Amino acid sequence: MTWGLILTVVIGSIVKLIMSPPSIAVAWTVSKFELHKKLNAKDVTVTYNGKNLEEAEKNRFTDYFNQASFLKKHYIFPGNEKLFLEPESNVTPYVINQKKGNKDIHFLVFNYDNHVDVVKKYKDKVVSYSVSSDYLQNYSLSTEGLH
Repeated sequence: MTWGLILTVVIGSIVKLIMSPPSIAVAWTVSKFELHKKLNAKDVTVTYNGKNLEEAEKNRFTDYFNQASFLKKHYIFPGNEKLFLEPESNVTPYVINQKKGNKDIHFLVFNYDNHVDVVKKYKDKVVSYSVSSDYLQNYSLSTEGLH
């Protein structure tokens, strides 16, 4: 009788840990569907006007990107991908290339006065969304930030 009670308590505790919101399983599941993921500066290269940012500038830009708050997703209808990859405005995007295993993910970051647009391209999919970040909106390269 006591073994049955102990076994029930142990199994119940394990189930409770797995089902609780801060569990590893729940965090992993949520991260799979996250649109604006945190980037590791070691895994990315950041370019502007075709030139790579230096290590310190890249780390600063990546930190600002990670601190940005997600605002809204822009829905892209099939056939309109080109509008999001090459907008008609004269804003030059920062290009973030991330290599994770055999996956290549490209981010185009467009800075505007009141928001920042991000276009995420992976595999054959294109996703666009806006983020709010004072740091990214006002980001400017130092005089020796490119090489």
